[in-house]
Amino acid sequence: MYNLHCHSLLSDGVLLPSEIAVRYLTAGYKTIAITDHADYSNIEFVIKSILTFTRKWPKNSVPINVLPGIELTHLPLEQFGPLVKYARRKGIKIVVGHGETQAEPVISGTNRAAILAGVDILAHPGLITEEDAQLAKKKNVFLEITSRQSHAATNAHVVKQALKTGANLILNMDAHDPQDIIRPQELNDTGIKAGLAQAQIETIFSIVADFVSGK
Repeated sequence: MYNLHCHSLLSDGVLLPSEIAVRYLTAGYKTIAITDHADYSNIEFVIKSILTFTRKWPKNSVPINVLPGIELTHLPLEQFGPLVKYARRKGIKIVVGHGETQAEPVISGTNRAAILAGVDILAHPGLITEEDAQLAKKKNVFLEITSRQSHAATNAHVVKQALKTGANLILNMDAHDPQDIIRPQELNDTGIKAGLAQAQIETIFSIVADFVSGK
């Protein structure tokens, strides 16, 4: 089982990366990505810190794979492209774009800008348009179904747009503190509540597994 969206105290989470990894291992996960929030003000620090952590992480003695990630958050639209390229050049494996959730004020056009910039995952994309979902399909960008309560209100809409356009979905937690870390069955249930059938969820997990194996 995988979760490719969570936050440590390197941004607005409350746990050290090491505690995040151990808590996810205990909950039943085998691969996670730590994807702390970043813009031009802190991206160099966040990338350096998470790369140092993941390169030192002992995968054999603590059997969970931790991928270095970043979540590009509340950016002016023209900054997505340069920062996606910068993150990848520095060695970040999972690039998340903070989508147009209805729970926060996000610049209109962020979903499209993040997709065009080549993020891997568009987090909590809110009331994403069919056109942008089609673009996500074309660009191989995952649309996120989230278990985080503040962003989950539009999960069913995201599912509907993804099924209509063929865009890939991913189930994530967007965890910031220990209470956000749920077990695999609960994450599975998030997909069911959003309108997915169990067979569709199994397909999503398989596609995500293939994606992770290439990282």
